[in-house]
Amino acid sequence: MTTAARRLPHIIVINRWREQYARYAAYLDHTTHHVSYISTEVGLPSVPEAAGDVVTVERTDDLEAVRAAVRVLAVRHGRPERIVALKEDDLLIAAALREEWDCPGQRTGQLAKFRDKYLMASIVAEAGLEVPEFELATDEATVRDFADRHGWPVIVKPVSGSSSEGVVKLDGPEELSSLRLDDGPMLVQRFHPGLIYHVDGVFTGDEIRHVRASRYLNTCLGFRSGDFLGSVEEDDEAVNRAIREAAADYLRALSDEPVVFHLELFVDSASGVPRCSFLEVGARVGGAEIPFLWREVHGYDLMDAAFQLQLQRPIPPGEPGTSGEVCGFLIVPAPAARPCRITEVTPMTGQVAGLYAEALLEVGEVLPLADAYYEHVGGRFRFRGADSAGVEAAVIAAATGFRVTGVWVGTPQEAADGHADLLTTPAGRP
Repeated sequence: MTTAARRLPHIIVINRWREQYARYAAYLDHTTHHVSYISTEVGLPSVPEAAGDVVTVERTDDLEAVRAAVRVLAVRHGRPERIVALKEDDLLIAAALREEWDCPGQRTGQLAKFRDKYLMASIVAEAGLEVPEFELATDEATVRDFADRHGWPVIVKPVSGSSSEGVVKLDGPEELSSLRLDDGPMLVQRFHPGLIYHVDGVFTGDEIRHVRASRYLNTCLGFRSGDFLGSVEEDDEAVNRAIREAAADYLRALSDEPVVFHLELFVDSASGVPRCSFLEVGARVGGAEIPFLWREVHGYDLMDAAFQLQLQRPIPPGEPGTSGEVCGFLIVPAPAARPCRITEVTPMTGQVAGLYAEALLEVGEVLPLADAYYEHVGGRFRFRGADSAGVEAAVIAAATGFRVTGVWVGTPQEAADGHADLLTTPAGRP
């Protein structure tokens, strides 16, 4: 490494995506900065050719492994001036490392209210905003007492988690015996029957600058049980107005700093007036196909905005397009426990109106056992259209017509580690 290269500002990026959810080379000039990457092996294809260095780790949410990688890169290229991580489960890793290396950017304390579901719900409730009743679930008796007061069913979930991992719905006391509360702090919450929306955009610290609200078709929890997961942007202005107002209130309660956000909330329109209730929010870009839809349909890159904020730079200029189009996505679960080799797949491009992009593995390819949960699935599809009803019909048609099958190709050690129990997951049909 030359002396001149060592003088370049050293930026470290933590990455686990294989596909280009984030277009790193477009966000930062790799000729005027030395940009090092810490990546999983699966994520290497999305590391730009212009990368100054790459160190691989087995998991990017393993603090000790990533810490060691940062030390190696610091010896080679100098102390990092910035540390960037865009994936939800890597945010706290980056925050802890910023503290250790005295880099500007979010600290673990700032992120806690966007990661700790008990803390965030408490802050929202204390602000006088509507949130389903909740409390910490310390033992089985706590959950039973809570349900006796608020009614069954209830939701029990990890205080800190992602992609609905560890979340369970309990329909009655007879299901308490199956509950596990020994894997970390848990939260019990009253089940809300309203429609679930995800809301994505940019918050300036005072107001929402860009926002889109989308209604889930099925649920993230159902996806873990083998259901497809779909999403369709809302075109009802009354619903959108209520969601925008509620989202701004939630974010003002939680932060006075700019943030790219992925919010989930309930909407109940039974009275004729949409009523919102808080579910949870993350200080990051939404997963699944959300980054692609924003770039391809609306012309705004949420990942770029998140990247620039982590560099302590202004929110990128630009406005989402005003074409009037709405969009949506469909993801279908893995056909077998991962890693699995695909044995059959039926492309849907050209078969469904409004379907404009799909991401599939070919027969013979292996779907890896990787941590980017909504990326490594049985099939991913993106849609655009004139209205919500048309896009929803397209999502359902694709979910109904798509087929994917596979066979598990894991190792005996992976089976011993518990991955083989995923073989019972349905093969991805609605």
